[in-house]
Amino acid sequence: MKWSLVTRLLRDKGFEFELHSRGVNDPDVCDVFSDSRKVSGQSVFCCVKGEKSDGHSYIAEAVKSGAVALVCESDAKRDINTSVPFILVKSSREVMGELAAIVYGDPSSELFTVGVTGTNGKTTTTYILRAILREAGIKTGLLGTIIESDGVTERDAERTTSESPEIQKYMSNMLKNACEACVMETSSHGLNIGRLSGALFDLGVFTNLYPEHLDFHKDMENYFQSKRLLFTKYLKTVNASAINADDAYGLRLLKEFDSARGFCAQKDNTQVLGIDNKLHVASDVDLSIGGADFTVNAVEFPVMRLKSPLIGMFNVYNVLAAVTALRGKISDDAIIRGVAKTPQVPGRLERHEMPNNAVCIVDFAHTPEALRNALSTVKNFCLGKLISVFGHGGGRYAQNRYSLGDVAASLADHIIITMDNPRDEDPKQIALSIAQGIENQKTAARFEIILDRKEAIKRAMDIAEPGDAVLVSGKGPEEFLLIKNEKIPYSDAKTIEEIIKTKREKSQSKVQPCY
Repeated sequence: MKWSLVTRLLRDKGFEFELHSRGVNDPDVCDVFSDSRKVSGQSVFCCVKGEKSDGHSYIAEAVKSGAVALVCESDAKRDINTSVPFILVKSSREVMGELAAIVYGDPSSELFTVGVTGTNGKTTTTYILRAILREAGIKTGLLGTIIESDGVTERDAERTTSESPEIQKYMSNMLKNACEACVMETSSHGLNIGRLSGALFDLGVFTNLYPEHLDFHKDMENYFQSKRLLFTKYLKTVNASAINADDAYGLRLLKEFDSARGFCAQKDNTQVLGIDNKLHVASDVDLSIGGADFTVNAVEFPVMRLKSPLIGMFNVYNVLAAVTALRGKISDDAIIRGVAKTPQVPGRLERHEMPNNAVCIVDFAHTPEALRNALSTVKNFCLGKLISVFGHGGGRYAQNRYSLGDVAASLADHIIITMDNPRDEDPKQIALSIAQGIENQKTAARFEIILDRKEAIKRAMDIAEPGDAVLVSGKGPEEFLLIKNEKIPYSDAKTIEEIIKTKREKSQSKVQPCY
């Protein structure tokens, strides 16, 4: 596509900018990047001012790598020295998603798109949605916290919501790979700073809202307003599709959007709202270590009995979210099969059997409410002691540390506080803040601090007896520890499997042959 056409279409979308011609005035462009390290030939490089670096400092590097045009910010005009054409805009972030949508052919308009937002449950809900769509014969791409899949290849995700040019390119690749649908996690941060720019969704899903990321959002109202943007700014039609009616912020959305559908498992909380005709309600819920069986009732649809392999009441909500979003658009048979065939989500109550009949479970829970859900779920099926291993990330909402300790002490029998991505903070001080919350509970729960995460997990597994359960939480599927600015390779699941292997080998070596 010619640069002149790109800029003309950008003006047609209502964007104002200064156009500066240099060198080849009208080059062909086929890619858009905001990371100079990824720039290739015939691409547009968008200069973004981030928290730690300024894209304008990498213009020469980008041009050398093949950038043929630039998007720059007006206040950087005097510093721009380049041989390629560029536009000057007030904010590169506000423009680059829409520009990328133009270059990549507006892929979200051709895909059936579902965006999922909320504090907890986003990842699992996207996995359930994809499983249902696949059972309906719809090839589906996925963009989220764990993986980014274009329908053919998968890669580990760098963040929950990628930068807007990457999202547009990924959706374009989905179309090239014969995908008909895309499910995507939409983080509050990504929504707030415009990473979804250029993308529109057929359906929006709201799971819940609990205190998190308040170091960025400052308070819950700002946090909520960021989540709300999915429904007010990024839907193709005014149709806030599936909203948790058992969540206070979900109720606000349901009251605001007449076309919204709600889902709930505690119907008494919502009867007074007069929204019964828009609810999918879970009833006759049977929870076990093998998953959940429950009935779904909705006024406009037949009664449906679902069997999910995902354990815990919070996963009943995640299934309800996916079912409510797709009901009437996908056959009930495909929904039932998809729910039943949802794969294990990495780092979400991921189960590892120990040789002595104890169990070790890895979960991403890193907020007080998520930890409460995970511990409560495991405790329901734990025959012995419940051992909790967790920490808290540095540079994150510090108030949660006390609350994490308070929650753990109310549910676990033994707690081991450890390291979890301390970044620039002292991990010992983070651990001591968690310990204050534990001590406040004044329960019988024992606790100890072992900052080395591998040693902490080994200690927990060493003291676990038959029937006990060890919950290792906070990192989930992450494969690194972030200390200072260094990513050190590390995985909870791999650590646990290595310890299990060692224990199994030791156990076998003790068996004496009989003669």
